[in-house]
Amino acid sequence: MLRRVSTYIRQRGLLQKDKPVLVALSGGADSVSLLDVLLQAGYTCVAAHCNFHLRGAESNRDEAFVRDLCKQMNVELEVTDFDTIEYARTHEVSIEVAARELRYRWFDEMARKHQCQAVCVAHHQNDQAETILLNLKRGTGIRGLAGMRPVSANPIVPESVPIVRPLLCTTRGYIEHYLKDKRHLNWVTDSTNSDTSITRNAIREQLKNYSKTEIEHMAQTAEYMQGYVDIIEGRSSREEGIVRLYEQIREYNFAEIDKIYDALQKGEGGKVFTSKTHKATIKKGKLCVTLVS
Repeated sequence: MLRRVSTYIRQRGLLQKDKPVLVALSGGADSVSLLDVLLQAGYTCVAAHCNFHLRGAESNRDEAFVRDLCKQMNVELEVTDFDTIEYARTHEVSIEVAARELRYRWFDEMARKHQCQAVCVAHHQNDQAETILLNLKRGTGIRGLAGMRPVSANPIVPESVPIVRPLLCTTRGYIEHYLKDKRHLNWVTDSTNSDTSITRNAIREQLKNYSKTEIEHMAQTAEYMQGYVDIIEGRSSREEGIVRLYEQIREYNFAEIDKIYDALQKGEGGKVFTSKTHKATIKKGKLCVTLVS
């Protein structure tokens, strides 16, 4: 997990180690693993917890858990309380929209207060798959199929500290394995996640029938779609480079286009990749594809 996330951060240039990061910490498995991995990787972290007071005693339980966890990890913690229901009523928005607006605005305030380079949130590949399926149900174009990017603007304060998603390289199953079997860390569970009358929760329940490989393939599809969006918009990116390479060699059925792309970028001469029918070798900075006899 540590190696996977560290490699993902490095390949995509998500974070630097000379400035702190703000970690959105709910107390759930995803955010606990995010905080732990970033600390293990050597980043200075400030945790931020929102108590929305929507689940009675359970909301206060989550806050108490987060306070204890940060004390154990020796991590500075910021906590805030929101009257989410009143905000939703006053601004005539749903509870979900109210909570989103409140937390992202406050995250930005805390990130600037602590001079953080980014706000790190714990979205992973299962969340990516949920987002794609949710967009499909609503009807979408290529941008909806692109899902969430590893770096994006704060949705409420676009011109400020960016939102970074270091866990988009891993699945929920692996996160739980990491916490239980590798790090022996606890987490809290939001009881409302089992309410399948909420569309996203219903999709999450549906995804339990998908294999780890299928989830990973959906996340990979989102990355390809991000590359196509970047081509359309004339933006240079790693995703755009991978898609261009994919279009050039897709007839040869190589499975790991991203690894071929990274090897080309690093100039790893002599590196060989194989498919069922072809072999690709990097020679003098170029990819030479030959038929396997």
